[in-house]
Amino acid sequence: MIFRPMQDPTSSTWTYLLADEATREAVLIDPVFEQHRRDEALIRELGLTLTTVLDTHCHADHVTAAWLHQQTSGCAVALSRTYGARGVTRPLDDGDTVSFGRHVLAVRATPGHTAGCLTYVLDEGVMAFTGDALLIRGAGRTDFQQGSAATLYRSIHERIFDLPDTCRICPAHDYNGRTWSTVWEERIHNPRVGGDARERDFVGYMDNLALPHPKKIDLALPANLQSGRPEDGLVPGEVTWGPVTVSYAGVHEIDPAWVAAHRDAVHLLDVRDPDEIDARLPAVDGALLIPLGTLRDRLDSVPQDKPVVCLCPAGRRSAMAATILHKAGWEAVANVRGGLFAWVRDGLPL
Repeated sequence: MIFRPMQDPTSSTWTYLLADEATREAVLIDPVFEQHRRDEALIRELGLTLTTVLDTHCHADHVTAAWLHQQTSGCAVALSRTYGARGVTRPLDDGDTVSFGRHVLAVRATPGHTAGCLTYVLDEGVMAFTGDALLIRGAGRTDFQQGSAATLYRSIHERIFDLPDTCRICPAHDYNGRTWSTVWEERIHNPRVGGDARERDFVGYMDNLALPHPKKIDLALPANLQSGRPEDGLVPGEVTWGPVTVSYAGVHEIDPAWVAAHRDAVHLLDVRDPDEIDARLPAVDGALLIPLGTLRDRLDSVPQDKPVVCLCPAGRRSAMAATILHKAGWEAVANVRGGLFAWVRDGLPL
């Protein structure tokens, strides 16, 4: 199985990508709105098909990217039926299952942090994606969204701690750089709910946390009840001048065939050194030549009336050129995917 945890540094949210290696079917758990393009790029680069986006609960600290992924991939959107959220194409109940290839996520209701919290258990106990119900050496707050410390205690003990000792605990958040734990560790060492902690101990602990109001709750909750759909219904940051994609490395890229077919619509910036231009890799007709090492000092030479497309032999130095231009204020800029090697390989005009 393919397994990739990714964190949003602003909200400390863990997003999990899981995929079947044979069928390439994938699911994404707890995606963050601002990280949509990053996650989409990884799915594309690994050659996966996103079938379902799942949220463990209706988050109060970030907006989900569920709607965005549904718009760009056509995947199903899954969330607890309890919330009645719009845009959910697969409302989930306790006991349901979500399959991807040979793998299965079993849905367990684990309310307490909120009334609709779910835990997704992979393949009968390999991993458990616990959302904010059970955290690493902690548990989710219970003071809003119909939360209940007593309910959460029972959810953890009856629906999570009954999983195999080796089951990996993968929470939706960690604020201390920790990645995962196990059922055994949390059952023994969790200071809130583990060891000999009784329900009364846990309730007393949780009722006296005195945590501040979540900063984004007034924005996040209404948005998440729409599956993260913006009010204008538009995908933010969508490039309109050409079929630009963003790689997992964060580079804006465009296909060389499109560039060759739309030469009059863009400025082509060749960032090779002059001695690299030869019969094997000649210059593209009309390209502006500015070696990468001098680009920062020659920004005034780069026009801004059309999108700028950067080019070099392998597409590596030109990726840096695109980044330099982006940071300097160029909005319409991209790197030719695969560089001149791909250009020549595709038989495009030079």
